[in-house]
Amino acid sequence: MSLAESVLQGNRLALARLLTQVENQAQDGLEELKTLFPYTGKAHIVGVTGAPGTGKSSLVNQLVYAFRHPPEGQKPMQVAVVAVDPTSPFSGGAILGDRVRMRDVAGDAGVFIRSTASRGALGGVAASTANLVQVFDAAGFALIFIETVGAGQAEVDIARLAHTVIVVEAPGLGDDIQAIKAGILEIADIIVLNKADRPLADSAERTLRLMLEMAERKNASGVGEEAAPKLWIPPLLRTVATEGKGIQAVVQAIRDHEQYLKTSGGWEQRERIRLQTELENLLHAALLKRLQETISPETYQNILNELVTRQISPHQALEILLNGVKQ
Repeated sequence: MSLAESVLQGNRLALARLLTQVENQAQDGLEELKTLFPYTGKAHIVGVTGAPGTGKSSLVNQLVYAFRHPPEGQKPMQVAVVAVDPTSPFSGGAILGDRVRMRDVAGDAGVFIRSTASRGALGGVAASTANLVQVFDAAGFALIFIETVGAGQAEVDIARLAHTVIVVEAPGLGDDIQAIKAGILEIADIIVLNKADRPLADSAERTLRLMLEMAERKNASGVGEEAAPKLWIPPLLRTVATEGKGIQAVVQAIRDHEQYLKTSGGWEQRERIRLQTELENLLHAALLKRLQETISPETYQNILNELVTRQISPHQALEILLNGVKQ
């Protein structure tokens, strides 16, 4: 029996082995993805992003626990977490320590936490994240959290990989303007002001609400106003994740946004954007690899030397690499 077949039957050991193969870009793992892909497209993917120190891991820990222990009458959900940790540009290593902050759910059989290194990927999301999400989706996890590196405004890539994006802010991490710079708030479907027990929480909330009122937001579903029954307005919710305060409001907002997407047509639109992004990323990687295979290291170094000595411009270097001649 193949790993993919074992994963579809709920074998957690096979799931762990396949995740490792996929993350390492092993050819066997990529082949198994082809078998799994027809079984994907059912999971609700929730991205959690924000600057370092806002408490993203503690928040995800509480959210996963809440979805696993819902109020009476609701069914517990199978939940997966892909936690992307930063890779050191010097040693190439990563701490992969998110499981330490997710002790409350680490032993739950209905939860699978996978820490992955960013390996230099920009935008707060590791290049292998989309593949890991595919495996979890096919394995039957109804809810998948992606927790990004924590690089602030650069983390907008998550908006193209998730159905629902939670932006986590916290008071006292810098001046108020830091929270409102372009890029990070615009991608939010839900804004969480964590560590709301701090003295500067009220000031931070006022600033965030001001920006929400001023921003000319597009319809969060990505469809035109005429097609949508109403405009999704990102809720601003206060939490103290370490104490579990405000978590149920965030859980309800996640459920509400999923329902909004499915009734407005936004779900299909975001699925299309997500798969288009994955295809384009694969194309970029494949074309770069193909180009590198056609150019000898000596030729590349010679062109680089001419670039460094200002004999040619970066655009001329590109033309030489693509066409083999100077224009």
